[in-house]
Amino acid sequence: MSEELVMACFQLITYVGTARSCFINAIQCAKEGKFDEAAEMIKKGDAAFVQGHDGHADLLTKEANGELSATGLLLIHAEDQLMSAEGFRTIAEEFIDLYKKLAKEEK
Repeated sequence: MSEELVMACFQLITYVGTARSCFINAIQCAKEGKFDEAAEMIKKGDAAFVQGHDGHADLLTKEANGELSATGLLLIHAEDQLMSAEGFRTIAEEFIDLYKKLAKEEK
């Protein structure tokens, strides 16, 4: 695996790891009734996720053009982290909606 590919994988892992952390933090904010902060964490997570997604798209383009000879476990891990972050975003949105509904019912 080339040094360029290794760096691209680590960047992807870093970006989507940051996104996943933001989405988890958004759930925690919503749980505390801090819905504006939760929305801000989702926005931050989305920004990090887009950077990771763009890096992944670049790798897919290189592979399609025959520029990647070997990918390996590191890229598989990076893609797994990408999918995990995407799933956490969906879950975060659902939890935020649920906590908002519960907050309204308590009033």
